[in-house]
Amino acid sequence: MTATKSRARDLRRHRRSRTHSCWGHLIIAPLWVAYDANLGTLLRTCDAVGACLAVPATAHYRAALAQGDTLRRRRPCIHWTRSKAGWIDEQRAAGWRIVAVELAEGATPLPRLAPAREPTVVLLGHEHHGVPDEIVEEVDECVEIPMVGVGSSLNVAVAGSLVLYRLAGLA
Repeated sequence: MTATKSRARDLRRHRRSRTHSCWGHLIIAPLWVAYDANLGTLLRTCDAVGACLAVPATAHYRAALAQGDTLRRRRPCIHWTRSKAGWIDEQRAAGWRIVAVELAEGATPLPRLAPAREPTVVLLGHEHHGVPDEIVEEVDECVEIPMVGVGSSLNVAVAGSLVLYRLAGLA
């Protein structure tokens, strides 16, 4: 059994030896998230798929990421935003596709979501209220995660992670 553990450790070292600063292709933006633990989880997912994280430059987000950052010095880049709507408008003007993970008329079911072929920003909303309606009206695409259970939604970090893996072409 130790040979297997040793081999896995060697594989991790070989396959995951690099960090990224900003690859400029995929950003997840949990701009309205309330729960601290979700931000640390999303930071780990960003590292796993080579994405960046965009969050408001507020005390809440800074403290949550400081506490939830298990990657420490090897973490992916973080884009600190001043204005949520203003930042989204800047990304759109720079040619980024804006995608919201939200229930909406005509939303793309997650299994049909194609990997990102252009720079893409993924918006995640508040755990209870979602992405604000005025923002949803302006996005290029909404992604819906089909569910068969009685719950109305997944945890925001889980939902964001699923969408990031699809857009990164890893799932």
